[in-house]
Amino acid sequence: MGQTNRRTSAWPALAVVLAVLFSALQPAVAADSLALEREQLAALTRQLDLIDSLAEHAANTAPQERARYHFDYARLRADLMRVRAGLQDYLVPQRAQPRDPVPLAGDYVRRDRADDEEPSP
Repeated sequence: MGQTNRRTSAWPALAVVLAVLFSALQPAVAADSLALEREQLAALTRQLDLIDSLAEHAANTAPQERARYHFDYARLRADLMRVRAGLQDYLVPQRAQPRDPVPLAGDYVRRDRADDEEPSP
């Protein structure tokens, strides 16, 4: 019975030692996760560039026949530009205060082809 008391009294000390060790590792883990986040956001920016070029190509090769609904490529590209600008502002901050966010349109279906060149409000 004497040995059982010694073993159970060692657990709180072990927990304290582990807590101190893990708290010492926290800054290194935070720095690694920050670098990883920046790499992922830079990769996302490159993917947005690819999506933008695909959207431009699709807009240029879209069928010219008249249909009731058409995909609004100009609005999609405007939203992609806003997202890309937000990522760039985060990756390379230029000022201390964040800008007011511009809402994304999100609705890429339109009824006519008259405003292909400009994004709809």
